[in-house]
Amino acid sequence: MAGHSKFKNIMHRKGAADKKKAALFTKLAREIQVAAKTGADPSSNARLARAIAAARAESMPKDNIQRAIDKASGAGADDLVEMRYEGFGPGGVGVIVEAATDNRNRTASEVRATFARFSGNLGETGSVSFLWDQVGEVRYPLSAAGEDAMLEAAIEAGADDCVTEEGEHVVLCGVPALAEVQTALEARFKALASAKIVWRPKTTIPIEGEPASALMKLLSALDDLDDVLNVYANAEMTDEGLVGWEA
Repeated sequence: MAGHSKFKNIMHRKGAADKKKAALFTKLAREIQVAAKTGADPSSNARLARAIAAARAESMPKDNIQRAIDKASGAGADDLVEMRYEGFGPGGVGVIVEAATDNRNRTASEVRATFARFSGNLGETGSVSFLWDQVGEVRYPLSAAGEDAMLEAAIEAGADDCVTEEGEHVVLCGVPALAEVQTALEARFKALASAKIVWRPKTTIPIEGEPASALMKLLSALDDLDDVLNVYANAEMTDEGLVGWEA
């Protein structure tokens, strides 16, 4: 059923207003490169199509997008490997970090040091992710449709749920159904805000005050690492609980 989601900070990704464009474009290019490794044609590579759409949404130049695609398959292409790191932040909050790297040792060292610097600790693979589900997620601005209309369209498209989250409709579906759900919704509501595979926690941990501020510092520092693509935390917090924290 549609409703207001309590998951306020499932994914921490700083936008263009918080980060220099060059750094943002580097991350978007890495996502495109990883996606293009399985095919350079977005019409037959849904993951690449989503990565390109995300880049365009941030006004990434076409030349940059094409360069990233070419770099994935051309001579001397970077051997980027996808990595997932799991750990715990302040307040016992679970954190999942997704990265794409050409040097596993460097990235692991940077991620571990960042956890330690902000009162967290890096765990073993599986120490956190068993508390999460990996799902397909399609987002639309609230102006695209009413809540009931979006829910109806989502269910008809094969989605599992539709919630309201941070000023957007968030349609959730199984990972295999993402491309089909995205296509059906685009046919009805046109351009979407985003479509991607994400981690969503089965349970959240309430956190506020100093631990919440410390957690946000950790998430921001992780997100600032060049190799990191996405950072997720199963924290439940309010704006009031973050008083005193600044990005």
